[in-house]
Amino acid sequence: MAAKERMLPKLDHIYHQLLDAVDAGIHIVDHEGISIVYNRKMSEIEDMDKVDVLHRRIMDIFMFADEEESRLMLALRNGDVRKNAKQTYFNYKGQEITTINDTFPLRSDGGEIIGAVEIAKDITRLERLTRENAREKPDAKFTFDQIIGKSLPFLEVIENAKRATRTTSSVLITGETGTGKELFAQSIHNGSERSSKPFISQNCAALPDTLIESILFGTVKGAFTGASEHPGLFEQADGGTLMLDEINSLSAPLQAKLLRAIQEKTIRRIGDTKDRPVDVRILATVNEDPLVSMNNNHLREDLYYRLSVVSIVIPPLRKRKDDLPRLVEHFTAKYNHRFQLAVPGVSQGVMELFAEYDWPGNVRELEHMIEGAMNMISYDEEIDFSHLPPHVRHKFPLYATYSFTPSAPAPGAGQGEKKTNRTLQSFMEEAERAYIEEILEQCEHNVTQAAKELGISRQSLQYRLKKYEINKHQ
Repeated sequence: MAAKERMLPKLDHIYHQLLDAVDAGIHIVDHEGISIVYNRKMSEIEDMDKVDVLHRRIMDIFMFADEEESRLMLALRNGDVRKNAKQTYFNYKGQEITTINDTFPLRSDGGEIIGAVEIAKDITRLERLTRENAREKPDAKFTFDQIIGKSLPFLEVIENAKRATRTTSSVLITGETGTGKELFAQSIHNGSERSSKPFISQNCAALPDTLIESILFGTVKGAFTGASEHPGLFEQADGGTLMLDEINSLSAPLQAKLLRAIQEKTIRRIGDTKDRPVDVRILATVNEDPLVSMNNNHLREDLYYRLSVVSIVIPPLRKRKDDLPRLVEHFTAKYNHRFQLAVPGVSQGVMELFAEYDWPGNVRELEHMIEGAMNMISYDEEIDFSHLPPHVRHKFPLYATYSFTPSAPAPGAGQGEKKTNRTLQSFMEEAERAYIEEILEQCEHNVTQAAKELGISRQSLQYRLKKYEINKHQ
């Protein structure tokens, strides 16, 4: 007898280990509705600690529209058995949870209900994504008139995009992150005969293939556990335009299915046996050279050739720096309105720094930089070097000279000199000239080394040597 008693704790420990190893949520309540078993998976699904659930009534910690919607309570009170049934409820934190449950009562040898058990599979994320994508989406809001840029390479891209509005051919838009690919896609849609029809955008890199497939093509009831009758984005965009962002992130099998849908102009919902006709124009984007994507097996060649009937390549900001003043003016006005400020713009020093910078994040980075600066600024203060993010200030230390105050003596000025009134611009130029001369002296007039120390290109330093008539050989 003593040996059996010693075995009981060990068996109980093994029992709980097994429950926690199961890849399904398990929740058991006793005849009073008090939780007595709550395994690790159920804790993860409901984002609740075991100590917050065990030995408490389920109606005290979970919220339903009314008590009768709790499947555990229905099993406990009425002996109801539910198989593969979807249930949505809320934990005590207010988080929405959706699961597919098997729920049934537990009975004694005499048939009396002594508890209830629920075995759950989590579909919270799938349910949320399905619901969000099923909602009516707003029409595209951008037009070509709102695209900012007058540099010749950019104007050529705009003209090519405008020509694409005349047809229903697929368009492949290539450009680095932050260049404005969706802005072009929306403008093409709004300039076409489909402008009154839906424009739907989906980032293909944001979700795993299993979810993307159901979101794109839809599902039929019973296709998989918890699946409902749900039209995909192709059906929702019927008659209009579907933009597929970062299409090179899709797996090869899904790209093949997408190719078939585009060529055949039909789709088949997951779990269905019939094809459905769709009339959708595809605008796809990639954030790297398509040839590189194909060489790296990120983009199928046949899909590329089908999508690139019209090909638009948006230049990065570093190749259209002539547009910087217009973009800076636009973003400054935008955030003046949003933040109720009267910032006149950026200083000349900052504008020159912008012309030097490579802009790896493109136009999006410029907008965020302006927005960030205007969070740190006074009501009508000009954006200067001190308002820029640290990584930019560290890369261009020379431009810190533009932050000197006009009342301070310029570097190199004689101590006995009488202070004269002068413009801020003349003071900044004098400070910059003095600093360049100092660095040149330190580098023994080696222009390449001096440019490196100053954090600017050799070409930029040569320009300043000529501007300030500095003899680099003296």
